[in-house]
Amino acid sequence: MSDYHKISDETMDTLLESLESLLDASANREYEVEYSSGVLTLSLGDKGTYVINKQPPNKQIWLSSPLSGPKRYDYSEEKDAWFYVRDGTSLGSLLKEELEAALRTDINLGVK
Repeated sequence: MSDYHKISDETMDTLLESLESLLDASANREYEVEYSSGVLTLSLGDKGTYVINKQPPNKQIWLSSPLSGPKRYDYSEEKDAWFYVRDGTSLGSLLKEELEAALRTDINLGVK
């Protein structure tokens, strides 16, 4: 369980820092990112709201996306990434794809 908390906390901190930088660069006042009690909320105005949260009982990170819906990610030590078991996509790749389309810019979230 301590490994889960260490890895998931690092992931959430990296996402928060990356998203804060991204939103600062966009200078759009409608966009906002908040992180509290293991829940990261990314509000993109009329483009929707993403919620990413830790789920310690399951050792997962859950994502609710306005585009692709809810997903549950398990950590793969082998790949050093969070993967959605049903389709094999990683948390980082899905967020990168969706946010690049929504914000019309290349991004690097620092998460696989």
